[in-house]
Amino acid sequence: MPVTKSLSKLQKNLSKKGKSVAVHPKGRKFERLVRATMREDKIAIKKKLHNDKKIHELTRVKFMQDVVNSNTFKDQPIFDHAHTREFIQSFIERDDVELEELRSKRRSNRPPSNRQVQLQQRREQELKEFRGGFLCPDLSDAKNMEFLRNWNGTFGLLNTLRLIRIDDKGEQVLGGNE
Repeated sequence: MPVTKSLSKLQKNLSKKGKSVAVHPKGRKFERLVRATMREDKIAIKKKLHNDKKIHELTRVKFMQDVVNSNTFKDQPIFDHAHTREFIQSFIERDDVELEELRSKRRSNRPPSNRQVQLQQRREQELKEFRGGFLCPDLSDAKNMEFLRNWNGTFGLLNTLRLIRIDDKGEQVLGGNE
């Protein structure tokens, strides 16, 4: 008989067996339930991390799309890596006004608010990634730029967009660290 791995199937099978199934804490049924519960938790954590990563990537690409579709840059067909570096810099600095406002509102001898800590950590993480190579759309390719300008903002079409890594010196990095 195959081993049931999902918690819902395991619970369903246990409830089919009889009226009320008593599960002994050192029994096989209990161990199967524990394993299945731990597996469900692990899968949920991995799913959440994957979705967070996708949303973060979507935010970056959407920001770049808004920049290249702005009135200032609408007529320019492609951008060099120096322009891309400036766009990345402005992406990293997008919350600086709110961060400074939170810092100025905070009284002395008081810990920073959760929002301030969150913004600072995100900024530091993005700056660290920027030093090693920031993942962003390739703005030096004409086909990629055309696709980016017409992109509808969905996850599915994000896979066809070519992404590269640009460091803080404005140079393309192969690989890079995440």
